[in-house]
Amino acid sequence: MFCGSSLAIRFAALALLGFCHSHRSASAEPLVACGEFTKIPIAEPVPREDPHALERLRVINAAVKTKEHPILFLGDSITERWPAEIWRSLFEPRDAINAGIDGDRTEHLLWRLDHGNLDGQPPKAVVLLIGTNDLGHGRSTEMAAEGIRANLIRLTERLPATQIFLLGLTPRSDRFSGEIETVNRKIATCQGGFVLYTDLSESVLDAQHHLSRELSVDGVHFTEAGYARLAARLTALLDKGRRDTSHPSR
Repeated sequence: MFCGSSLAIRFAALALLGFCHSHRSASAEPLVACGEFTKIPIAEPVPREDPHALERLRVINAAVKTKEHPILFLGDSITERWPAEIWRSLFEPRDAINAGIDGDRTEHLLWRLDHGNLDGQPPKAVVLLIGTNDLGHGRSTEMAAEGIRANLIRLTERLPATQIFLLGLTPRSDRFSGEIETVNRKIATCQGGFVLYTDLSESVLDAQHHLSRELSVDGVHFTEAGYARLAARLTALLDKGRRDTSHPSR
C-alpha cells in the first residue's frame, strides 16, 4: 500500500512538473521583439557548395575555435570585402573576426550558425548584416525580413548573453533600392533586449539621398572610401556598446 501511494505521488509530481514547464514555455518572453513578417515558410538552412564558400567556411570555423574574438562580423560580400587596411587598423585591434561569405543569403548564414561559426568562446558582440542577396534572388521584402529574423532568433538561442548589432541593409542603386528601405523598416522593429538595430545608410548617401557613385563600386558594393565612411559609424557604435557594461535581461 505504501509503495502504491508513493508511485501515485510520483506520477502526480511529474504531471505537475510537466504542467509548470509547459506553462513557463507558453508564457516565456519571445527571443526577439519583432513578430513574424510572413506566414509563408522561408528557405530551409542549407550549405553552399562552391569552392570559395567552402574555403571561407573552413577559415572562419578554424578562426572562431582558435582566436579570441570579442566581436564577430556575420554576413555576405558586404562583410567579407572589408578592405584589408581598414580591417587591420580598426577591427583587428578590437579582436574581431570577419565571418562574411560572398553570395550568402539568409538560409546559408543560418546553416553556418549551426555548423561551426559559433564554436569556441562566445563573442561579446555580433555584427549582423545579411539579406540583400535574398532580394537579388527574387524574394519579397517580407521573406527577406523573415530570413533575417530567423538568424536573429538562432543567435539569441545560441548566444544568450551576446550583444547583437543588427545592421540595416546597405543602400543599392539598382531596382532593389526601394525594397531595401522596406526591409529595414521591418527589421528595425526587432530591436530590444540584446538586439540593437542601426542603419548606416546615411554614411554613403549623397545630398539627393542616393547611393554616392564615388563611394560605390557597382551600386551594391563599396569603394575603400565608402567602407571608411561605414567604419567611422560602426566603430563608434561598437565602442559605445563595449563601454556600456549593463546589459538588459532577455
